[in-house]
Amino acid sequence: MNQLPNKYNLTERTTKFGMAIIRFCKLLKRDSVSNPLISQLIRAGTSIGANYAEANNASSKKDFRNKVFLCKKEAQETKYWLQMMGEYITKSEELNKLGRENQELLMIFQKICSSLDN
Repeated sequence: MNQLPNKYNLTERTTKFGMAIIRFCKLLKRDSVSNPLISQLIRAGTSIGANYAEANNASSKKDFRNKVFLCKKEAQETKYWLQMMGEYITKSEELNKLGRENQELLMIFQKICSSLDN
């Protein structure tokens, strides 16, 4: 059986995304403005994968839908915090890369949610 490319493995992809968020945040200068933004970005960015792990172990279709919806919500929140980072802390290629990956994850979870509502 052919395996799908890693870009379709959401467990791996969301885990790698959370780790990339952490690595990025560890490199940032800490001050009174950046500290809360960093904390919020880490919480939201790593929560996507945590909620997806829970979705994979859902007890029902309704539970799965709720967990995937949380993934989508956390990806939307992550988008917000990445925008704040770009505006107030730093602009970098790594930030742009994180933003692109987050947008792809957001669209994937939106599509999953839409297909589950049908």
